[in-house]
Amino acid sequence: MSTLKILPQLVASGIVIGSIYALIALGFVLIYKSTRILNFAQGELLMLGAYMCFLLSVDLKLPYIVAFLFTLVFAFVLGITLEFVLFRKMIGEPVFSLIMITIGLSSVFRSLAAFLWGRIDMVALPSPFPPKPIAILGASITYPQLATMGGMGIMFSLFTIFFRYSRLGTSMRAASDDQDAAALTGVNIHRVFQLAWVMAAVVASVGGIFLAHINYLDVGMGFIAVRVFPAVILGGMESIVGSLIGGLIIGLAENLAGGLIHSRLQDVIAYFVLIIVLLVRPYGLFGQKEIERI
Repeated sequence: MSTLKILPQLVASGIVIGSIYALIALGFVLIYKSTRILNFAQGELLMLGAYMCFLLSVDLKLPYIVAFLFTLVFAFVLGITLEFVLFRKMIGEPVFSLIMITIGLSSVFRSLAAFLWGRIDMVALPSPFPPKPIAILGASITYPQLATMGGMGIMFSLFTIFFRYSRLGTSMRAASDDQDAAALTGVNIHRVFQLAWVMAAVVASVGGIFLAHINYLDVGMGFIAVRVFPAVILGGMESIVGSLIGGLIIGLAENLAGGLIHSRLQDVIAYFVLIIVLLVRPYGLFGQKEIERI
C-alpha cells in the first residue's frame, strides 16, 4: 500500500490517540500547576474511571449516560477524598515524599481493581455509538473515535474558559504562580488543591472511558500514563494549551513513525521529539522560564 493511501489513516489514528494523551497530560498539568506534585497515579485514576463505568453500565445495567455521569460523580468524590485524607496533611513536606505517595497509590489502585473486578484479562467496554466506521478525507474513523476527539475538544474548551474567566480559575492561576503570595491575598490554598485533584480525577475518568471504547479495559491500562510524560514535558509542565499540543504531537509522531518507518520506532519516537524540542526550549513549547534572583 502506497504512503499516500495510508497517510490519512495514520494521521487520523494519531489524532485520536493524541486526544487521549492530551486528556491524561491535562490531569498531570492541573495538579502540577496548583500543588507542584507530579502525580504518578494519574494513569490509575484513568483506569478506575473506566472500570467504574464498566461496573455501572454492564454489571448493574444502567443506561450508558447515567453510568457515565455517575462515573464523573465517583471521580469527583475520589478526588476530594485523596486531597483531604492524604495530601492536605502533607502540605509543606518535601516534594519527594508527596511523589512517593502517588507512586504508592498507583500500586494500591491497580491491586484494588484486580481484587474488586477480578478481570485480569482485557475486556471490552460496550460503546453507545454505532459500530460502523465512516470515511473522512480518506481515513476510516469510528464513532467512538469521533467522540474521543470531540470530548477532548469540549474538555479543553471548558477548562480554558474556567481558568480565564472564573474567580476560582483566577485563584488557581494565582496559586500556581506563588502560593504564599496568593494566600496573603485571601486565596484558600486548601480549596485550590482540592479542586485540582477533583479536576484531575474527572479528566482521567473521561480519558479512561474513551480509551476503553477504542481499545480494551484491563487493570494495566494505567501504564499508558508513562507514554504521556513526554507530552507533558514537551508542552510545558504548567500549560493547559501545552498539554493539548504536546499530546497531539506525540500521538501523531508515534503513528507516523510506526506506520511509515518501522513499528519499533513507535515506542521511542516520543523521546526523540522531546530531546529535540528541549534542546531548543528547555522549558517546553509553552512552559514558563523561571528566573531566580539572588
